[in-house]
Amino acid sequence: MDERNSTRDILLAVILVISTLVMVVRLWQDWIVALATGVMMISLAGLILSLCRKFENLENSVNERDRNMRQNLEQLSAEINEKCDDMSAEVNEVVSSIARRIYR
Repeated sequence: MDERNSTRDILLAVILVISTLVMVVRLWQDWIVALATGVMMISLAGLILSLCRKFENLENSVNERDRNMRQNLEQLSAEINEKCDDMSAEVNEVVSSIARRIYR
């Protein structure tokens, strides 16, 4: 899926540059302006593609951190449950011990 999106973005960038060059050449008949505009559009397309990749990397990083936090939370929850169960067992032992002492 990522290759498809990347290919689509590159194709759109190429179309952007070509359409800009055709528009400039058609309107002004000046190659210097057309070349400068083409370079500007190539730079803009490169910037947009770079931003798309950075957003993709950021999204992957956020997903990885989210996954790690969920795993850590599950592990912490299991440890807390285990400690609560141990403490509950200890309290039950103490209560039963006190109850046996009282009935003696």
